[in-house]
Amino acid sequence: MASSPSNVPNPGRTLLVLFAIMAGLTSLMFLQGHPTPKLGLDLAGGTTVTLTAVTEAGKSPPEAQMNQALEIMRDRVNGLGVSDAEVSKQGSNVIVVNVPGEGQDRVVQLIGTTAQLQFRQVYAISDAVPDAPASTAPSGTAKPTPKPTPSVSPSGTATPRGRAVPPALAEPTPAPSGSAPAQPSAPASPPVIQPQQPAETFEGITDKAVIAQYQQLTCAKGKRVPGADDPRKQWVAVCSQEGDAKYILGPVQVEGRQVSDANAVPPNAQQGQNSWQVSLQFRSQGGRQFADVTTKAYQAYQMNPGSPQQYVAIVLDGQVISAPSITNGAITGGQASIYGPPESFNQQYAADLANVLKYGALPLKFTPSSIDEVSSTLGDDQLRGGLIAGAIGLGLVVIYSMIYYRGLGLVSVFSLLVAAGLTYLSVVVLGENIGFRLSLPHIIGLIVSIGITADSFIVYFERLRDELRAGRPLRPSVEVAWRRARRTILVADAVTFIAALVLFFLAVGGVAGFAFAMGLTTLIDVVVVFMFTKPLVALLARTRFFGRGHKWSGLDVDRLRQTGTATRSMRQEA
Repeated sequence: MASSPSNVPNPGRTLLVLFAIMAGLTSLMFLQGHPTPKLGLDLAGGTTVTLTAVTEAGKSPPEAQMNQALEIMRDRVNGLGVSDAEVSKQGSNVIVVNVPGEGQDRVVQLIGTTAQLQFRQVYAISDAVPDAPASTAPSGTAKPTPKPTPSVSPSGTATPRGRAVPPALAEPTPAPSGSAPAQPSAPASPPVIQPQQPAETFEGITDKAVIAQYQQLTCAKGKRVPGADDPRKQWVAVCSQEGDAKYILGPVQVEGRQVSDANAVPPNAQQGQNSWQVSLQFRSQGGRQFADVTTKAYQAYQMNPGSPQQYVAIVLDGQVISAPSITNGAITGGQASIYGPPESFNQQYAADLANVLKYGALPLKFTPSSIDEVSSTLGDDQLRGGLIAGAIGLGLVVIYSMIYYRGLGLVSVFSLLVAAGLTYLSVVVLGENIGFRLSLPHIIGLIVSIGITADSFIVYFERLRDELRAGRPLRPSVEVAWRRARRTILVADAVTFIAALVLFFLAVGGVAGFAFAMGLTTLIDVVVVFMFTKPLVALLARTRFFGRGHKWSGLDVDRLRQTGTATRSMRQEA
């Protein structure tokens, strides 16, 4: 008995692979714990914030800076994984941010925060308690560490002087051979050393006005000293984020724009790091500048362990989030890490801080003019109308398929059901993994895809019926018709997918959402036609009902020939 050719397709195996994929997606959906799609702003409500640009002269900001701020905000939205969020410019000085879902105040504030990062050397430091006696806390023994508040823009706190806590700045990789000793990623806390100079000598500070400002300064949580974030100022008096310490800082040594990359890094028990941290990668110029400032701080520590100049302050938006001491050597590797207490420097804070630093500082300051919660009532009505329209369209496709293709129309119905199942699973899984949210434009794209999917079935069915009209047997006709139809199906789907891809990258907001949905369903159409429709037709061709061309199968040869003869006659008469 001759063995079957190796190139004969196995439709049963193909169907099993498809069902295994669907079973895997279903399992993943339930393992994630949310078996329903996430909804966008128009369907589930959300938050809308209006940000107004602020300039020193009160005039309209330059258009180039507004466009740059718009792009940075959009990059931050993408970096946070928020789908269907819209960032748009209105007028000459207003940017509107729409973020879907509840509890998105943190996201909105992170998008609009200035994120002006600076590295400055410390020249004076003390507790920010009014009228505190100078003798109670000697200068130069402070050890500030971040204490972020994840629900607002990235922030931190400086621990009052006199406390020994873990440093908040380290070099994650060893310095090259021959360079100055590098500070390890998790150095031990340096001991509290009493200063060798009188407190508050203000050594090295040449600006008497900033000394007077510092002496009169009282800090509070969240307080920003006017002009503290201005990189043009050589000397500034600033507060910590929590308001429990105040500083005099020297000129900016490294600006935030010198940071080429920033990433949140999980705790590493092997290196003794028990909290999340933000890893910074400097550009070549920034790496040299950072090495210079840490060298100066280390030299100050060697000359006088009590000197405030051993600290390098990390200033974000005019507030000190950390001021670690450089006691183990200069950091010359072009990399550094910011970290703090594990109870406050958690994954969310580290990810938020890394996101705003990665995409750069906004070129303008923005103040929230209004923050409004958006209701989903209108979206519910539109969703109901869209679903009714989709159900009507789907019903008409099913009725047409059953009347015209009869039994073969069942293949169309089952294929549409499989496509709908894959679409639902994809939307849910994408929602949990990349933040995809289903909105009205997405639903419109899904409804349009019904016609795209039906077109693929029709192309294949008509090729198959043409083969039967030519007098060929059914089972060979299934394969011949498929080879002729699949090229047409692939070309049509490729054109649709390319159009969706171009539209997605060129458009924003709802139009981009429509393009994404159309591209997704186009890919699903290819999967369904190749892995379900064609294998199912091949299996049905082996049954008595379809194989013998029953009059209700849709593959009745006599009826097909009569229909073809009538069609040719009508064309000749025309």
